[in-house]
Amino acid sequence: MGGLEKKKYERGAATNYITRNKARKKLQLSLADFRRLCILKGIYPHEPKHKKKVNKGSTAPRTFYLIKDIKFLLHEPIVNKFRDYKVFVRKLRKAYGKAEWETVQRLKENKPVYKLDHVVKERYPTFIDALRDLDDALSMCFLFATFPRTGKCHVETIQLCRRLSVEFMNFVIASRSLRKVFLSIKGIYYQAEILGQLITWIVPYTFAHDHPTDVDYRVMATFTEFFTTLLGFVNFRLYQSLNLLYPPKLENNAEESDPKQDNEEKYAMDSECYMEKLAALGASLARVISSNEEDDIPDEFPAEEENAVLLEERQKEQQILEKQKKLFEGMQFFLNREVPRESLAFVIRCFGGKVSWDKSLCIGATYPVTDETITHQIVDRPNLDKQFINRYYIQPQWVYDSINAKTLLPVEDYFLGVTLPPHLSPFVEEKEGDYIPPEKLKLLAIQRGESTYANQNESEEDEQDDEPQDDASEDEDEDEDLDETEKQDEEMLKKLEAEKVKNKQLNVKVTAGTVKLENKTEASQREQAEEKRLAIMMMKKKEKYLYKKIMFGKKRKVRERNKLAAKRKAHDDVLKAEKKNKKVKLQ
Repeated sequence: MGGLEKKKYERGAATNYITRNKARKKLQLSLADFRRLCILKGIYPHEPKHKKKVNKGSTAPRTFYLIKDIKFLLHEPIVNKFRDYKVFVRKLRKAYGKAEWETVQRLKENKPVYKLDHVVKERYPTFIDALRDLDDALSMCFLFATFPRTGKCHVETIQLCRRLSVEFMNFVIASRSLRKVFLSIKGIYYQAEILGQLITWIVPYTFAHDHPTDVDYRVMATFTEFFTTLLGFVNFRLYQSLNLLYPPKLENNAEESDPKQDNEEKYAMDSECYMEKLAALGASLARVISSNEEDDIPDEFPAEEENAVLLEERQKEQQILEKQKKLFEGMQFFLNREVPRESLAFVIRCFGGKVSWDKSLCIGATYPVTDETITHQIVDRPNLDKQFINRYYIQPQWVYDSINAKTLLPVEDYFLGVTLPPHLSPFVEEKEGDYIPPEKLKLLAIQRGESTYANQNESEEDEQDDEPQDDASEDEDEDEDLDETEKQDEEMLKKLEAEKVKNKQLNVKVTAGTVKLENKTEASQREQAEEKRLAIMMMKKKEKYLYKKIMFGKKRKVRERNKLAAKRKAHDDVLKAEKKNKKVKLQ
């Protein structure tokens, strides 16, 4: 019986993991190929719960994979392609060494190539799964599309990323699915709602940048290789959902290209004209929207009483959304050369506006700066020499803030040379008790239609001048609310003790009293405080500990809110003092 027993480290958790070196030898791959294969298949290392047991008693740092994942890789056809490529490289070197140029040419023509179509289908069984995981793919493709043509990345990869990213932007324009935009230090964040899924990605600014030396571009290129395949599939399905032609045809594309070339050869061409047409976001694609899309109205079924409220709220949200989609309809914009042209053209067209720029800047301009139908000209400089009377000259932030506010904000706060209001992030949603900046409160009031932007500014300035200590007093009241019950309990006890002392010292006399009406609110507050005190007393030790922890978190949240409010008040006081000093100097 003793011989049948398993040895130590050959059962339990130790048999579920395998080290990276053993996995690599099992697959007969180099470290670079093994890492590449794992990235493509979506297999990552795992940290064992009992690392010492899995490592056979050793504490040396090692990378572990699940044994079932490595067995899954054994039948992957890409592994055979990796091996064929090694043989190809070995034969090519031998042919170069012997100067056999015919063999070199023949080998290059028969270079082993693999496809990732089956990998995309394995990792994303449904189209919704692919949309849910599209954030990283879009961010990586938009990043590679901005890379310069250096030796770090292949030119074909950069061109492919550029084409796929612009095609996706054109679909967002055609479907009017953009919801939020935010200009951050890292780049421009976009969020679109496609088939009920919120997709967020970041686009870097078009600045000249140097490649950092501490980044492994081979790993990034492997991720991009998979992401481009995924994005190609997604773009095809999305265009198909709107009855759009994919790949999209541009204006005069048939006249400029050779009819003998197929689509793959066209995209492989290093055609600056074609890439510029994609970047210009010309008007050809926006006109191809299916006419049935806006006419289709979903059927409404009679709802129960409980769901009637939810149905009304959903209808209101839908009305707001439809209004936001048509935010810039009827407006014509002209972009100066110093503004971010592609970003502004993208967001303006997503909400129904028309846009153009100087034709010397980029192809795709639809009307000149002298066009009298232009309603808004976006300028990012302090002043402009020549101005037209029948249009607004505004800074670029007005476009992004209006999109996030879901309404057209007053243009006077974004005129040339005017200090811009803070650019608030639409991705931050304040909860109850959080600090809300005054600018956010103004936007919320505008969205509700309670008051105009200018009147609210004037009223708030007057209130701040008359009552400079209101904010501090309100914050103190909020901080005291948390300890209200404890203070009430102490006051009750003190009153009872004082009455007892008075009854002992003084002679008690019965006199006719007057009837006093009891305040119901105070009585209810006392009852609630007493119930709360008794409930805390009856708590168990663990429950009392959790309760104290929750109360501590609430107090800390209030302190943080008061701190932010105090900072804002100090900032406003400094601005007011500067304004007063300027007025005094002018007088």
